[in-house]
Amino acid sequence: MFGDFVKEQRTKRGMSQEYIASELNISRPTYLQIERGLRELTMSEARKMASIFNLQLEDFLDEKEPKQDIIIERGPVKKSNDLEIRITKKDLDKFKQVLLYILNKVGGKPNIGETVLHKLLYFIDFDYYEKFEENLMGATYIKNHHGPTSVELNTIIQEMQDEGDIEAVNSQYFKYSQKKYLPLKSPNLKNLSAREIEHIDNVLARLSDKNAIEIEKYSHEDIPWKSAREGKPISYESVFYRDEKYSVRNYDDEL
Repeated sequence: MFGDFVKEQRTKRGMSQEYIASELNISRPTYLQIERGLRELTMSEARKMASIFNLQLEDFLDEKEPKQDIIIERGPVKKSNDLEIRITKKDLDKFKQVLLYILNKVGGKPNIGETVLHKLLYFIDFDYYEKFEENLMGATYIKNHHGPTSVELNTIIQEMQDEGDIEAVNSQYFKYSQKKYLPLKSPNLKNLSAREIEHIDNVLARLSDKNAIEIEKYSHEDIPWKSAREGKPISYESVFYRDEKYSVRNYDDEL
């Protein structure tokens, strides 16, 4: 059913019903009718929703999601002698090991729910790219009102639950309901280099004590998020335009 396809695209991108409804300029109850198959989209609404999901209109209407395993980007590089940098193939197996590593290290903290996980993964991927000019996981992150959101996380979590790697639990963090994930296995450290582990540890030491609101606000001031269009993928190349507060690379040493 088309409504199921719409719901799937929305949840995979971590977007709320309220957000999509506001983008379509309709009420949330009206939007819910779309997901339930009780209301058809107008053509202008279909074009807008396809754009939000970063899909071609024809693919959206046909309920097709093109596979995008490789993303190539070219762009100017800050103080790097005009070096051409490319986004290589995503490593979703490494994504699973990084997620297991995070959950084993800090998953037991009361603030580490799904919202914080999205931001930790974003900073791990983008900080690594700025420091080393190569991908760690190469995951896709989109800009939404809650900050950077991993497109792959929900699918990866479901796979890992099915494989018995993690389990989901619902908890309460102060007055807020929270979905947490607890590891049932240790990560396979053979898939992570010493440099990658050190990098992940540094990000966790810096950010893993922030709650969802704090890390959301923090991510909103990062140049990659600020420069992206709402609902669109965030460019890795934009890390080279970060200000001093967010930059993790000492460019002065390279002059």
